[in-house]
Amino acid sequence: MKLRILGSAGAEFPDFRPPAFLIDGQLLLDAGTIGSVLSEEEQWGIKDIFITHSHLDHIRSIPALADNIIIKNLHHTVNVLSIGEVIHALKNHLFNDIIWPDFTKIPNVDNPVISYTEIEPYQEYAVKKYSVQAITVNHTVPAVGYRVVSDGKTLVYTGDTGPTEEIWKVCSGADVLIVEVSFPDSMEQMARMTKHLTSSMLLVELAKINKLPERILITHPKPQYYDIIMGEIGKLDVKGIELLHDGNEYDI
Repeated sequence: MKLRILGSAGAEFPDFRPPAFLIDGQLLLDAGTIGSVLSEEEQWGIKDIFITHSHLDHIRSIPALADNIIIKNLHHTVNVLSIGEVIHALKNHLFNDIIWPDFTKIPNVDNPVISYTEIEPYQEYAVKKYSVQAITVNHTVPAVGYRVVSDGKTLVYTGDTGPTEEIWKVCSGADVLIVEVSFPDSMEQMARMTKHLTSSMLLVELAKINKLPERILITHPKPQYYDIIMGEIGKLDVKGIELLHDGNEYDI
């Protein structure tokens, strides 16, 4: 798997973009960033988008992608997959012909730009060469992380989460774990209130994994505290841990 970090920040500032993780140029985990990074041709490569939860910073680039596809007059359908609560939110609060056109009917219902697939947590879904499993996490809205397996490699992405349990059960021995740390340790109260993690809280969560993943990539830092979080992550003494920045690429 080739992993490209389109965005990995917990807020938007110059050089900090909302979360989106592109695998092999075709499968996207969350969609906070697309068109501001990818060329037209690269955008057309996206076939499936797995969304962790309905917060705007994780879905906001899907409308612009749909618009780009229809303007180009491409016969191309992007499948958006997530749990029922997220699909419901997209249908009723985003692609509702008020906030944005309903691209599940454009250009027509038989060949739409956007299609939805509702998935169930813990079931494995085959999407092209990938096996994808949604795992429930602990956030302020219904949310899941994802376990993606392809060519003998395993990537686990938590999405946004506070202290949680289930997703750590599928992390043992993974090749890559993408896990959030949104706030520095001094803001633990804020992290717990908003159901996010700090560096020290992450350490407690990692202790729940039987065998740590080979590489642990930290996402969703608030840009205002990026340097502080980087320093705290560096002091955790965890092998293979790294604070992400937009534009990073990895061969898994």
